[in-house]
Amino acid sequence: MLWLLPVDKAPLRPFQLSGYAQGTTYTITYYAPDSLVTKAEVRRQLAEIDASLSLYQPNSLINRFNESATGVLADGHLRVVAGKALDVYRQTDGVFDATVQPLVQAWGFGTRPTETAPSAATIQAILPAIGSDKIQLRNDSLVKKVAAVHLDLNGIAQGYTVDVLAALLERKHIRNYLVELGGELRVRGRKQPGGHRMRIGIERPDSSGWQLPGMQQVIELEAGGITTSGNYRKFRQAGTTRTAHLIDPKSGYPLRNEMISVTVVAPDAITADAYDNALMGMGLPKSLAFLRAHPNLHAYIIYQRPNGAVADTASPGFHRLVSHP
Repeated sequence: MLWLLPVDKAPLRPFQLSGYAQGTTYTITYYAPDSLVTKAEVRRQLAEIDASLSLYQPNSLINRFNESATGVLADGHLRVVAGKALDVYRQTDGVFDATVQPLVQAWGFGTRPTETAPSAATIQAILPAIGSDKIQLRNDSLVKKVAAVHLDLNGIAQGYTVDVLAALLERKHIRNYLVELGGELRVRGRKQPGGHRMRIGIERPDSSGWQLPGMQQVIELEAGGITTSGNYRKFRQAGTTRTAHLIDPKSGYPLRNEMISVTVVAPDAITADAYDNALMGMGLPKSLAFLRAHPNLHAYIIYQRPNGAVADTASPGFHRLVSHP
């Protein structure tokens, strides 16, 4: 006699979907009794997010906000991501600021790349339009108090996208998965059928130009988001001068501090993605103090000592996640 197993009792098998999105690649690995998620569903979800948040789509909602003098009626994606950006702006005293878009463009890291650095006068002319205190979520609308304010949510959009894809899996009752987009991750559960913990490797730059010789740390995580921000990944080189892509919203100039990279583990990927940038901007002493005050965030920090040597440190919560051979 044959017995039909209930779906939740059937053995779990690995399934994988991969492709291109947001100028990078994505990979979704999940464990289920059968193939429950189609690539078409993933593509539709990604297209919906791009139509809202992509600066590279001319008629996206965020571009309509940037072109508007007063703001726009926000969809669910823009409300969530702008709301998170405003919250992190307040939590970090403005170190994280999504209104840096005009500065990002001026320094050649936006949708119109340029090799020419902006003049001091250009930066000073832009600064009055910088500051998330100049925007507000009001009911279903995202409004601006200054017409020249422009948003760039790329600092957290990938983390948010990872969370949305994870939510797609959750709606299918999938409880063991790893979602990765452009190096940003969200995990839950364990590998099946063996039940091994999810293991994530973190790359470490070296001191001779900050190349990537291999993994520095491996962590094991049952659930959460993991993201990394680093000046070694995206920069412009002119002779011996390296210009980082992370812009200080208060000065208008690229960040110049000892931070090389920050990896953050948080309850979700959008939170990790926002705070990895914020911690980069704070510098080492302030970032460590911030982590002590926010125990729900765990971070691994690679920085440069005054003598040029590369060193690392981590919050206590991160140390507890490290996998030891």
